[in-house]
Amino acid sequence: MTESLRPSGAYESSPHQVNPEWPPPPPYTPAQASPSPSPSPSPSTRKRTRGPGALLAAVAIVAAAVGGGTAYGVQELTGDDTIASSSSTSTNVVPSSQKGTVSGVAEAVGPSIVEVDATSDAGSSTGSGVIITDDGEIVTNHHVVAGASSIKVRTSDGTTYTAKLVGTDSKKDLALIELEDASGLRAATLGDSDGVRVGDQVVAIGSPEGLSGTVTSGIVSALDRDVTVSTDESQGRQQGGGWPFEYGGREFNGDTGGSTTTYKAIQTDASLNPGNSGGALIDMNGDIIGINSAMYSAGGTGSSSSDAGSVGLGFAIPVNTVTSDLPALRSGSTT
Repeated sequence: MTESLRPSGAYESSPHQVNPEWPPPPPYTPAQASPSPSPSPSPSTRKRTRGPGALLAAVAIVAAAVGGGTAYGVQELTGDDTIASSSSTSTNVVPSSQKGTVSGVAEAVGPSIVEVDATSDAGSSTGSGVIITDDGEIVTNHHVVAGASSIKVRTSDGTTYTAKLVGTDSKKDLALIELEDASGLRAATLGDSDGVRVGDQVVAIGSPEGLSGTVTSGIVSALDRDVTVSTDESQGRQQGGGWPFEYGGREFNGDTGGSTTTYKAIQTDASLNPGNSGGALIDMNGDIIGINSAMYSAGGTGSSSSDAGSVGLGFAIPVNTVTSDLPALRSGSTT
């Protein structure tokens, strides 16, 4: 850069070039050897005045040379305490040293995922749930606890709690349960499913076949899939424990019956199996972006659960649907 910046009223050039990156001279005139009055300075010896604009320009030159790390120095000089960041929407759920890793997500979010065992007149079922408050509020699927006469919840450290049903919404396949005498639990962070994109990496945590804390990973395969599920608990737990659902005019895991509801779902290829229902679909920052609710099992009619398995076709209720429904669930809704 050959052009130097100078403030209004700049001095004339001298034979000696002044590097604009040098610090400014001291704001005083050195003492003269003789007490006699000094002559008026000539143009070649007139003191240069460096204003803040010139100093910032010099810093900007250095910043351009060494990269973004110098931005902090510019911030300090200008008094601006805001630095734009491309990751401004991320959270601190996963430590920075493990951001973007499946192991980091699993370690950070695993303690917020529970196993849910529900008993009803029709039998018992195992599903999953997500802790959303430290005193034991848990979100799960309606079909996991529908018609339950008793609910037991096991946390990641092996502690078993009795839970009560607070509210259900069969049209969204959501339910809220609450643990008795619980405190100090690790609540999950609910993210923003509107920001999810096809191809994003995701992690699923749940209790397939009663194997609590099982972690799988994959990507978001599609968005806004119309998934139809049964709202009648008597239709559930078919095909080795899979909840029947309908997609694209086809029924999977059995007959959905005459009472159904349809919602927009996130499709994922993360491995989901019976028992993952109600568990979490998580982004790589550790935020919950969906509640796993439907998965296709390969076993045919009458097969045992050992013949069923994930084929990379799973669906999750977007977390924004969950957050919008929470006030109704907390109020005791039983729709």
